[in-house]
Amino acid sequence: MAKKGNRINILLQCTEAKAEGAPPSRYATSKNRKNTPNRLELKKFNPFLRRYTLHREVK
Repeated sequence: MAKKGNRINILLQCTEAKAEGAPPSRYATSKNRKNTPNRLELKKFNPFLRRYTLHREVK
């Protein structure tokens, strides 16, 4: 049986879009579960707000 890897696929969702009434911007990426056990936070471009905003990992 194959060993389960440490790298998993995650979704990042914009935190500022809901407050401004815009649709949520989402990005798909992967992370190493062993190196970053906490939720990932990155600044990504939100095309609806036309600026870089904080995106957090969705459960």
